[in-house]
Amino acid sequence: MRERPGPCRFTLPVMPSPTDYLRLVLDPVRLAVLGHAAANPVSVETLARALGIDERRVLQAVSVLRSAGLLTADLTLDREALVEVAREMPTVEPTAPAIVDGSWTNDEIEVLSRFFVGSRLKEIPANRSKRLVILERLAQEFEPGLRYDERTVNSILQVFHPDYAALRRYMVDEALLTRADGVYWRSGGRYEPMG
Repeated sequence: MRERPGPCRFTLPVMPSPTDYLRLVLDPVRLAVLGHAAANPVSVETLARALGIDERRVLQAVSVLRSAGLLTADLTLDREALVEVAREMPTVEPTAPAIVDGSWTNDEIEVLSRFFVGSRLKEIPANRSKRLVILERLAQEFEPGLRYDERTVNSILQVFHPDYAALRRYMVDEALLTRADGVYWRSGGRYEPMG
Protein backbone atom coordinates (compact mmCIF):
# COMPACT_ATOMS: atom_id res chain seq x y z
CA MET A 1 0.00 0.00 0.00
CA ARG A 2 2.47 2.61 -1.14
CA GLU A 3 1.26 6.07 -2.02
CA ARG A 4 -0.25 6.09 -5.48
CA PRO A 5 -0.52 9.32 -7.40
CA GLY A 6 -3.76 9.69 -9.28
CA PRO A 7 -6.37 12.09 -10.50
CA CYS A 8 -8.32 12.08 -7.22
CA ARG A 9 -7.25 14.28 -4.35
CA PHE A 10 -6.98 11.38 -1.90
CA THR A 11 -3.99 9.06 -1.74
CA LEU A 12 -3.47 5.80 0.01
CA PRO A 13 -1.27 6.12 3.07
CA VAL A 14 2.40 5.31 2.81
CA MET A 15 3.09 2.15 4.77
CA PRO A 16 5.45 2.70 7.69
CA SER A 17 8.91 1.25 7.47
CA PRO A 18 9.70 -1.43 10.06
CA THR A 19 11.50 1.19 12.16
CA ASP A 20 8.56 3.60 11.91
CA TYR A 21 6.19 0.76 12.76
CA LEU A 22 8.16 0.03 15.93
CA ARG A 23 8.09 3.71 16.86
CA LEU A 24 4.34 3.71 16.36
CA VAL A 25 3.64 0.69 18.51
CA LEU A 26 6.03 1.57 21.33
CA ASP A 27 3.40 4.02 22.57
CA PRO A 28 1.26 2.08 25.07
CA VAL A 29 -2.02 3.70 23.99
CA ARG A 30 -1.40 3.01 20.29
CA LEU A 31 -0.36 -0.54 21.14
CA ALA A 32 -3.59 -1.01 23.11
CA VAL A 33 -5.60 0.33 20.17
CA LEU A 34 -3.88 -2.07 17.76
CA GLY A 35 -4.40 -4.98 20.14
CA HIS A 36 -8.09 -4.20 20.46
CA ALA A 37 -8.42 -3.60 16.71
CA ALA A 38 -7.01 -7.07 16.03
CA ALA A 39 -10.15 -8.61 17.54
CA ASN A 40 -12.90 -5.99 17.22
CA PRO A 41 -13.57 -2.56 15.78
CA VAL A 42 -12.21 0.03 18.19
CA SER A 43 -14.76 1.73 20.41
CA VAL A 44 -13.02 4.90 21.57
CA GLU A 45 -15.27 5.30 24.60
CA THR A 46 -14.97 1.67 25.72
CA LEU A 47 -11.21 1.55 25.22
CA ALA A 48 -10.67 4.86 27.05
CA ARG A 49 -12.69 3.56 29.97
CA ALA A 50 -10.80 0.22 29.99
CA LEU A 51 -7.43 2.00 29.92
CA GLY A 52 -8.51 4.64 32.44
CA ILE A 53 -7.52 7.51 30.15
CA ASP A 54 -9.20 10.44 28.42
CA GLU A 55 -11.03 9.62 25.17
CA ARG A 56 -8.98 12.31 23.43
CA ARG A 57 -5.79 10.23 23.88
CA VAL A 58 -7.45 7.21 22.30
CA LEU A 59 -8.73 9.39 19.41
CA GLN A 60 -5.20 10.72 18.86
CA ALA A 61 -3.82 7.18 18.78
CA VAL A 62 -6.55 6.10 16.34
CA SER A 63 -5.78 9.09 14.11
CA VAL A 64 -2.04 8.32 14.01
CA LEU A 65 -2.67 4.63 13.27
CA ARG A 66 -5.19 5.42 10.52
CA SER A 67 -2.75 7.89 8.95
CA ALA A 68 -0.10 5.18 9.01
CA GLY A 69 -2.48 2.78 7.27
CA LEU A 70 -2.61 0.30 10.14
CA LEU A 71 -6.32 0.78 10.88
CA THR A 72 -9.13 0.45 8.36
CA ALA A 73 -12.00 2.92 8.01
CA ASP A 74 -14.11 0.77 10.35
CA LEU A 75 -11.28 0.91 12.95
CA THR A 76 -10.13 -2.67 12.68
CA LEU A 77 -6.56 -3.81 12.21
CA ASP A 78 -5.46 -3.79 8.57
CA ARG A 79 -3.81 -7.21 8.45
CA GLU A 80 -2.56 -6.65 4.91
CA ALA A 81 -0.65 -3.62 6.18
CA LEU A 82 1.06 -5.79 8.80
CA VAL A 83 1.95 -8.35 6.15
CA GLU A 84 3.59 -5.59 4.12
CA VAL A 85 5.50 -4.30 7.14
CA ALA A 86 6.69 -7.86 7.78
CA ARG A 87 7.85 -8.16 4.15
CA GLU A 88 9.90 -5.01 4.61
CA MET A 89 11.63 -6.36 7.70
CA PRO A 90 15.29 -7.04 7.03
CA THR A 91 16.36 -10.63 7.22
CA VAL A 92 19.62 -11.28 8.92
CA GLU A 93 21.36 -14.60 8.79
CA PRO A 94 22.35 -15.60 12.29
CA THR A 95 26.03 -15.59 12.96
CA ALA A 96 27.69 -18.60 14.51
CA PRO A 97 25.84 -18.86 17.79
CA ALA A 98 27.56 -18.17 21.08
CA ILE A 99 26.20 -21.56 22.05
CA VAL A 100 29.34 -23.12 20.51
CA ASP A 101 31.87 -21.43 22.78
CA GLY A 102 34.33 -23.93 24.21
CA SER A 103 36.37 -26.85 22.99
CA TRP A 104 34.18 -28.39 20.32
CA THR A 105 35.32 -30.23 17.22
CA ASN A 106 34.42 -28.84 13.82
CA ASP A 107 31.85 -31.62 13.37
CA GLU A 108 30.25 -30.78 16.72
CA ILE A 109 30.17 -27.08 15.88
CA GLU A 110 28.44 -27.94 12.62
CA VAL A 111 25.79 -29.95 14.51
CA LEU A 112 25.30 -27.19 17.08
CA SER A 113 25.06 -24.53 14.36
CA ARG A 114 22.54 -26.61 12.43
CA PHE A 115 20.20 -27.11 15.40
CA PHE A 116 20.55 -23.81 17.25
CA VAL A 117 19.47 -20.35 16.12
CA GLY A 118 21.16 -18.03 18.55
CA SER A 119 20.53 -19.70 21.88
CA ARG A 120 17.29 -21.41 20.82
CA LEU A 121 17.19 -25.06 19.85
CA LYS A 122 15.15 -25.31 16.61
CA GLU A 123 14.43 -29.00 17.12
CA ILE A 124 15.63 -31.95 19.10
CA PRO A 125 17.59 -34.18 16.71
CA ALA A 126 16.14 -37.63 16.08
CA ASN A 127 19.62 -38.96 15.30
CA ARG A 128 21.18 -40.12 18.58
CA SER A 129 24.75 -39.00 17.81
CA LYS A 130 23.57 -35.48 16.91
CA ARG A 131 21.25 -35.41 19.91
CA LEU A 132 24.20 -36.32 22.16
CA VAL A 133 26.12 -33.27 20.94
CA ILE A 134 23.12 -31.07 21.75
CA LEU A 135 22.66 -32.69 25.16
CA GLU A 136 26.39 -32.34 25.94
CA ARG A 137 26.08 -28.64 25.27
CA LEU A 138 22.96 -28.33 27.42
CA ALA A 139 24.69 -30.21 30.25
CA GLN A 140 27.11 -27.28 30.49
CA GLU A 141 24.23 -25.19 31.84
CA PHE A 142 24.37 -27.26 35.02
CA GLU A 143 27.20 -26.66 37.46
CA PRO A 144 28.92 -29.86 38.62
CA GLY A 145 28.35 -30.48 42.31
CA LEU A 146 25.12 -28.45 42.55
CA ARG A 147 21.72 -30.00 43.18
CA TYR A 148 18.70 -28.78 41.21
CA ASP A 149 15.01 -29.38 41.84
CA GLU A 150 12.94 -30.42 38.82
CA ARG A 151 11.39 -26.98 38.48
CA THR A 152 14.81 -25.35 38.15
CA VAL A 153 15.95 -27.97 35.62
CA ASN A 154 12.80 -27.27 33.60
CA SER A 155 13.39 -23.51 33.76
CA ILE A 156 16.97 -23.87 32.54
CA LEU A 157 16.04 -26.18 29.66
CA GLN A 158 12.95 -24.18 28.68
CA VAL A 159 15.21 -21.28 27.72
CA PHE A 160 16.50 -23.47 24.89
CA HIS A 161 13.41 -25.39 23.75
CA PRO A 162 9.73 -25.59 24.75
CA ASP A 163 9.86 -29.41 25.16
CA TYR A 164 12.05 -29.18 28.26
CA ALA A 165 10.59 -32.44 29.61
CA ALA A 166 11.94 -34.41 26.64
CA LEU A 167 15.34 -32.74 26.99
CA ARG A 168 15.39 -33.56 30.70
CA ARG A 169 14.50 -37.22 30.05
CA TYR A 170 17.14 -37.53 27.32
CA MET A 171 19.76 -36.03 29.63
CA VAL A 172 18.90 -38.52 32.37
CA ASP A 173 18.81 -41.42 29.87
CA GLU A 174 22.25 -40.46 28.56
CA ALA A 175 23.65 -40.13 32.13
CA LEU A 176 24.35 -36.41 31.73
CA LEU A 177 22.01 -35.70 34.64
CA THR A 178 21.19 -38.04 37.50
CA ARG A 179 17.87 -37.95 39.31
CA ALA A 180 17.05 -39.19 42.80
CA ASP A 181 14.21 -38.18 45.12
CA GLY A 182 13.15 -35.32 42.82
CA VAL A 183 16.64 -33.79 42.81
CA TYR A 184 18.93 -33.61 39.76
CA TRP A 185 22.66 -33.11 39.44
CA ARG A 186 25.09 -33.11 36.59
CA SER A 187 26.74 -36.51 36.34
CA GLY A 188 28.31 -36.54 32.90
CA GLY A 189 29.44 -34.61 29.89
CA ARG A 190 32.55 -32.58 29.31
CA TYR A 191 33.48 -29.84 31.67
CA GLU A 192 33.88 -26.35 30.20
CA PRO A 193 35.10 -23.91 32.86
CA MET A 194 33.11 -20.69 33.01
CA GLY A 195 34.80 -17.43 31.98
